[in-house]
Amino acid sequence: MRSPHPPPPERSAELRRRFAEEARSERPDLATLCLLVGAAADGTLDEAGIDAAQIELDALAGRLPYRPGTPRAWASALRELLGERCGFHGAQGDYQRLESSLLHEVLRRRRGLPILLSVVWLEVARRAGAPVYGVGLPGHFVVGLGEAGATAEAKPAEAVARGEAVPERQVLVDPFEGGRVLTGADTELLVAGATGAPLEPSMLVPADPLNVVLRVLNNIRAWAEARPERSDVSLWALDLSLLLPSRPAELRYERARLLVRRGDFLEGADELEAYAEVVAAVDEPAADRIRGEARAARALLN
Repeated sequence: MRSPHPPPPERSAELRRRFAEEARSERPDLATLCLLVGAAADGTLDEAGIDAAQIELDALAGRLPYRPGTPRAWASALRELLGERCGFHGAQGDYQRLESSLLHEVLRRRRGLPILLSVVWLEVARRAGAPVYGVGLPGHFVVGLGEAGATAEAKPAEAVARGEAVPERQVLVDPFEGGRVLTGADTELLVAGATGAPLEPSMLVPADPLNVVLRVLNNIRAWAEARPERSDVSLWALDLSLLLPSRPAELRYERARLLVRRGDFLEGADELEAYAEVVAAVDEPAADRIRGEARAARALLN
């Protein structure tokens, strides 16, 4: 199946403007940002399609029981609806598809990466009034239900890190596994499998929506990097990442080098030189190396 391709330049520019506006709003909306990412990836996703995805999330939330009660009861209701009745889950083959990182496609296919399936869980649960938040474990995104916050979360997080069962006031679920409730041991295994390191309480801090979106874009870039013929995907994903209020400064360097690889030698050289000026304030030798890359890029014009 042919992977999605971006819309025309005028539409792409409008989507970037809206993405930046939403990202800088007082309360950025996760579903809106993810759908704008989807529209930037897939030229067939128009305004009607974006609205239809939001309506579907609303409709799914309306199918949940009215405030089922404890975090575990919420987890059970979400698993029954999303994981069992609707069939949302993941499989290893989903990592090979760009669609697995696009919210509108995940809603259509009922398949996706852990973080996009978690977005579905988060948005449906939030609309239904659940106490829900994302948890960005290293290498695997999951969903938390129950109390979240610096003081309320401290004891449950420490308990999980010690391998104890998660207290009833805080439950973690894995949407990639259809909403399976995770024990402390399950969570430790997920982290150990991804990093080889033990679970730390800091890993259980609720994920900010903008950090979730940056992680989604990072996944898209990783998909594209394995496919050099899709450098167009890397470029628009970097462009959106750079519109986020807080993002790694190195993304500017990555974008400049990507432009050079794509044959945009002049623009790439200009961006390399601009980034070198930023780096020079803290690391002059590194800035000199980047300036050398800019000179080499300009030489390719001759």
